[in-house]
Amino acid sequence: MKTTASILTKFTFGILIAGSIAACNQNKTADKPAAATSAVGDSKETIVYINSDTLLSKYEYTKDMNKRLEEKGKASQSDLQAKGQAFQREVADYQKSAATLPADQRQATEQRLQRKQQELQGYQQNATAEFQNVQATENSKQYDKIADFTKAYAKEKGYKLVLLFSKASPVVLYGDPSLDVTSDVVKKLNEAYTKEKK
Repeated sequence: MKTTASILTKFTFGILIAGSIAACNQNKTADKPAAATSAVGDSKETIVYINSDTLLSKYEYTKDMNKRLEEKGKASQSDLQAKGQAFQREVADYQKSAATLPADQRQATEQRLQRKQQELQGYQQNATAEFQNVQATENSKQYDKIADFTKAYAKEKGYKLVLLFSKASPVVLYGDPSLDVTSDVVKKLNEAYTKEKK
C-alpha cells in the first residue's frame, strides 16, 4: 500500500510539473508568437537522452573494464581459496595428531591455528576492500570519460541538456525515440577509445 501511494504521489507530482511547464510554454507562446514559430521551424532538439543500459553494454571501454575487474576478482578469489585450503589441511593434520600431543604442545598449536585463522579473515577483508576500491576507481574513470565526452558532444551538437535513461534508475519515464542519441554517442565513444588504445 505504501509503495502504491509513493508511486501515485510521484505520478501526480510528475503531472503537476508537466502541467506547469505546459502553462509556462503557453504564456511564452502568447507573448512571443514569432519566436515560438522559429523554434519549431528549426526542429533542432536542445534536450536529448542517452540510454545508459545500452551505452554500457556496447561501449568497448566498459567491456574491457569489466574483463579487467573479473580477472582481478578471479585471481583474488583463487588466492583466498588456496590460503583457505592450506589452513584447512593444517587444521586436519593437527586434529589427526592432537590425541598424541602433550597438553602444552596441543595448547600452543591451537593458539597458533587461532591466530592464523584470524590473519586469514583479516586478509580476506583486506582483499575485499581492495577489490571494492579498484572497482570504485574504475567506475569513476568510466564516468569521467563518458561525462567529458558528453559535454563536448552536447556542445558540438548544440544540445542544452543531455539526460540519462536507465531501467535501474528511471528518472526519465518516456523519451521520444527521435531524442535518443545513444547509438551516435556509443559509436563516437568507441572510435575515441580505439584511438586511445593505439
